[in-house]
Amino acid sequence: MAPTPIICALIGYVLGAIPFGLLLTRAFGAGDLRSIGSGNIGATNVLRTGRKGLAAATLLLDGGKGAVAVLLARHFTHDEHVAAIAGFAAFGGHLFPLWLNFRGGKGVATMLGVTLAAWWPAGVAALLVWLTGALVTRFSSVGGMLAALAAPAILAVGVASGAAWLPPGAARWLVVLLAMAVLLILKHADNIGRLRAGTESKIGGGKDGADRLGIGGNHPPAPLDP
Repeated sequence: MAPTPIICALIGYVLGAIPFGLLLTRAFGAGDLRSIGSGNIGATNVLRTGRKGLAAATLLLDGGKGAVAVLLARHFTHDEHVAAIAGFAAFGGHLFPLWLNFRGGKGVATMLGVTLAAWWPAGVAALLVWLTGALVTRFSSVGGMLAALAAPAILAVGVASGAAWLPPGAARWLVVLLAMAVLLILKHADNIGRLRAGTESKIGGGKDGADRLGIGGNHPPAPLDP
């Protein structure tokens, strides 16, 4: 018997809510991530501990849990609607983990993982937009928000034109990608405020940016914000 949408959503949420950044920094003696830098549980804040390997692992695992939620639901139900629900639940779990008082990450890595599993061309495009946007503007937050907008934009063009290259359940996935984009941008509200005020730290921004984040000038610069 195939799992119900509710079961798949619960599994997706639990996967998404695994705080890999917090678990890795604790396991390897890098401290409690919630009391470091921004207090965020994502890879950006892990890098502020000076542990690049842990940051890379967090980035991959946070992306992987989104992809796994989609792939598991698709495998066991053969239903793109259920897969989309599971992917969105994983994204929501990362943003609002129950066991961390609903204080999670900002969702860029998990969004990319869900998008790659949903339809890899859109995922690759979003990944390239993330990297390009962050490197060109030197604002990791800008790269993340642009990536979140790129994925549904690509899918929307295909849906509107009736393109034959669309994935199964494209309309359902478009709704999910749009919802993830909205939530991700809302989670970046503080970053948007700092961008408007001209106080957002840049990638490789040096001592002033690091001091503003409370991490000191000798720490690594902020990477792309997951």
